[in-house]
Amino acid sequence: MKSEEEIFWAGEFGDNYVERNIDHNMFYCFTKILFNNSISIKSVIELGANVGINLDTLKILYPGLKTFGVEINTKAFSKLEKNHSAYNGSIYDFSTNEKFDLTLSSGVLIHQDPSMLKDFYEKLYNLSNKYILLNEYHSPYPVELEYRGNKGKLFKRDFGKHLLSFYPQLKLVDYGFFWGHDPLYIGEDSNWFLFKKV
Repeated sequence: MKSEEEIFWAGEFGDNYVERNIDHNMFYCFTKILFNNSISIKSVIELGANVGINLDTLKILYPGLKTFGVEINTKAFSKLEKNHSAYNGSIYDFSTNEKFDLTLSSGVLIHQDPSMLKDFYEKLYNLSNKYILLNEYHSPYPVELEYRGNKGKLFKRDFGKHLLSFYPQLKLVDYGFFWGHDPLYIGEDSNWFLFKKV
């Protein structure tokens, strides 16, 4: 494992997270992001897929979709691998020559050590042959917050802008905000950014 954050998520806290987040509904989110922008994909990889809720949803929305998830927590991985091709281990150790139409990070960048973000972005960029989708907590400036009583485990920033600082050649397709009080959305406030490689 590459960081203290990864050790944290691979252990008991990550196990408990599996039980707390088993019922999220992502149909509304992906319909709004992908269908509204007429995005066609045949393959997707999610970095930090947990039990595969996002991938499950995408498989239904895109019949025949090839899905792959990378997940560090063994408990989450045991559920993920039942429905998707998957890798159990660090995002930073994962390697493949395969490319995917969409690379996805949802609620994962916020839990990375800021010094590791450049490497994470490199994974997202190199694994994609078309699109990159980020869906994360947002702050106009980098800030660290306490996360369920733990320090050094939650970092917010403008991830879309930060990604572009490393890959300015990316084209912004669309961006938006999910509001935690929206009756159609089960989740917390987050901002999403959809980019296309050109």
